[in-house]
Amino acid sequence: MMIQRRTRTLAVACLLAATATLAASGCSKSEGSDNASADSSQGAQAAKSPESSSGSGCSLQTYGSPKLDLKDAVVGFSQSEKEANPFRIAETQSIKDEAKKVGVKKLLTTNAQSQLSKQISDIQDMLSQGAQFLIVAPLNSDGLEPALKAAAAKKVPVLTVDRKLNSTACKDYVAFLGSDFVEQGKRAADAMIKTTGGKGKVAILLGASGNNVTTDRTKGFVDQLKAKAPGLKIVAQQTGEFARDKGQQVMEQLIQSKPDITAVYAENDEMGLGAVTALKAAGKKPGKDVKIVSVDGTRNAVQALVNGEYNAVIESNPRFGPLAFATAQKFYGGEEIPENVIISDRAYDESNAKASLGGAF
Repeated sequence: MMIQRRTRTLAVACLLAATATLAASGCSKSEGSDNASADSSQGAQAAKSPESSSGSGCSLQTYGSPKLDLKDAVVGFSQSEKEANPFRIAETQSIKDEAKKVGVKKLLTTNAQSQLSKQISDIQDMLSQGAQFLIVAPLNSDGLEPALKAAAAKKVPVLTVDRKLNSTACKDYVAFLGSDFVEQGKRAADAMIKTTGGKGKVAILLGASGNNVTTDRTKGFVDQLKAKAPGLKIVAQQTGEFARDKGQQVMEQLIQSKPDITAVYAENDEMGLGAVTALKAAGKKPGKDVKIVSVDGTRNAVQALVNGEYNAVIESNPRFGPLAFATAQKFYGGEEIPENVIISDRAYDESNAKASLGGAF
């Protein structure tokens, strides 16, 4: 796991002001959902200032790239996973919408289809097509070195979103934009403690291996339970690979092998919704017989909360378009960008789910 280091800069405060007023537009209809038009003012992404500071930020001068006007630039966006996942749908759409709003000359988009080798070749292909700035949603925290080296050779800045790289900031990439994943795990644990009364047997549906999101969300959850609710016992941890069908399969197996499970922590909503399907098929009542807490904030998960089949959702906002392009503009304007631009994420429970449904993606 790569420990997040918070760095001193005024850029974060500026980003907060710049992006709080931007409407997020990546609210595409997801599989199996009945989405009304989303309330973009509720869904807007905003950065928060670091609580502590160390080191310095990354500027255009220190990174060593030429100055660029985005309106006369070719920008590339590398998506990591299949867009059957509502998070990825919303993320890609947000990048596309904001590129259009900003007036980017040309936006190249690729999808690695959950294959690291394809993401490397995707990035190299965009560079060969003249990409001058790259926004990358990494599939894994490690393994993108060939693509990063290719970008560095052409002095093309790389901005990473939603997953961190185990590489050197302001050398291999400019900055990371995303959530505090350890904090998400802690908040999920607090929600689980609240809904269970601090007692029971919990199964964790782990995300995909090889990235900091899974590692950090697990650590935050496990450590918080140990510290605050020793009566909540973790009896199973098994990967569902961030996929709904895999989450359902794992839950079906756990119902047989661990029939006394009383709670499920899913490290994304898709796996949690898969667990709901499995529990229903087994004659159990999700949200009642088995409590469910997950991370993301998809429309379907928040609707499940409204329906009483879920207990809490910790948001992980995918609408990176406004923040990513605001960061790029500040970078090219000569401002220092902090290594980690951490966003504020909301939480949904039975008290606010119905009123907040419009902000879900």
